Amino acid sequence: MKAINYSEYGGPEVLKVVDVEEPHAGAGQVRIAVRAAGVNPADWKRMTGYLRDIFPVEFPAGVGFEASGIVDEVGEGVTGVAVGAAVFGLGVDTLAEYAVLSSWAVKPDDMPFEVAGGLAVVSETALRSLDQVGVSAGQTLLVSGAAGGVGSAVIQFARHRGITVIGTASTPKHDYLRGLGAIPTTYGPGLAERVRELTPRGVDAALDIAGSGIIPELIDMVGDPSRVLSISDFSAPEHGVRFSTSPREHPERALAEGARLYSEGALRLHVEKTFPLAQSGEAQALSMDGHVTGKIVICVS
Repeated sequence: MKAINYSEYGGPEVLKVVDVEEPHAGAGQVRIAVRAAGVNPADWKRMTGYLRDIFPVEFPAGVGFEASGIVDEVGEGVTGVAVGAAVFGLGVDTLAEYAVLSSWAVKPDDMPFEVAGGLAVVSETALRSLDQVGVSAGQTLLVSGAAGGVGSAVIQFARHRGITVIGTASTPKHDYLRGLGAIPTTYGPGLAERVRELTPRGVDAALDIAGSGIIPELIDMVGDPSRVLSISDFSAPEHGVRFSTSPREHPERALAEGARLYSEGALRLHVEKTFPLAQSGEAQALSMDGHVTGKIVICVS
């Protein structure tokens, strides 16, 4: 099968379309014929070696952590899904013609495959972050870096739970945040003052999505480091802030919740741009630029 691989650390230029052996579903897994796969910052952070001390790569390495497609193999012990089902979920090396998923949910009939291909990571990460930071209905949450895929999902899941959301993004993206139900503001110097004007009673919790060195300021605004969480700043524990990157047990529950809210019209995923498999390097370059609204998706077939 065709897949995206790289054999050394580097920029998008190290990504190649290669012929590799097809993977097969093991116990508790399904294999899909991939229709679409989401692009995530973790892809290029591994590719460039940024994460080599934490997640070392064994070469040659594949790319991708999520995909949507049609089930064509069901592993031992798997129930509730059959060959031919349309699903989306989490796996490894998903930028390929076939991929094995370890967690999945059935794709709603009205959800395009390109949307489903980018929904798994943001759904799991957003719900995990909201639960771990401990924000609840009637409270106010500040999201730093709110216009990307995870931030967009956080806003919508939070609003569904009755949480007020203030989100930071560049000014041209403020209408986008309003459309998701957030109160927008710009990032950068003076954030605390701008937030205070928007919500004089203050914020109850904060999520650092962008990893822009803002954790001390978020702690000052919230008043309690235990009510601040980062998914992207490895220095978070030095400030007494929780750093969360790994999925919880049973991530399929978050995927099913994302599918349910999509079907109810309470969750949407903006796909900024799609690329064919052969242009995966261009997709990663756009992701590395750091200004994506929603998600970038690779369409495989």
